[in-house]
Amino acid sequence: MPAVIFPGPEGRLEGRFAPAIRPRAPVAMILHPHSQGGGTMNDRIVQRLYKTFSDRGFATLRFNFRGVGRSQGSFDNGVGELSDAAAALDWVQSIHSEAQTTWIAGVSFGALIGMQLLMRRPEIRGFISICPPANMYDFSFLAPCPASGIIIQGQADTVVQPQAVQKLVDKLRTQKHITIDHKEIPKANHFFENETHELMQAVDGYLDYRLSPECPIK
Repeated sequence: MPAVIFPGPEGRLEGRFAPAIRPRAPVAMILHPHSQGGGTMNDRIVQRLYKTFSDRGFATLRFNFRGVGRSQGSFDNGVGELSDAAAALDWVQSIHSEAQTTWIAGVSFGALIGMQLLMRRPEIRGFISICPPANMYDFSFLAPCPASGIIIQGQADTVVQPQAVQKLVDKLRTQKHITIDHKEIPKANHFFENETHELMQAVDGYLDYRLSPECPIK
């Protein structure tokens, strides 16, 4: 889990990077929750996602958005953070150029940034969005969503209401050529404080499915 520093739009960005175990392994990038609410790359769920992907052999990066930890710059309401994510993906690809596909996983605000990024980067073929803030931000930019993925939500989330996420899921499921899985975790709040195990079971189950040779989703 080596510490890395790489160039971003507003100066250096700080991250942790796990190299791939084979030359053509896919890339995974993990995006943290809202920095104004204390989100960092050391968020508990971000770290669990990072370990899950790196254990599967992905070239895996988690990093701090601008103004967090040792990353330079200041919070930019999502605009600059999207540029940070694009720069981070550029950096991973520069040292792991053989990758054929990329996955994005984001938590809350990080899920928003991740879904914006996949609209701009056709190499992103899978996503995991955990409690995307569908009641706070306009997700109409997903028109159409270019990749299949899973959206995971806590049923007891009072920050991001499950109804708003369900509405987003229903909209995405009307689109052709992609498949949107949706998993609600009973009793889980926005932070999955007591249901982290169930959350990661959902993530691992989805990855087992998507990464199996028999999976029809490519």
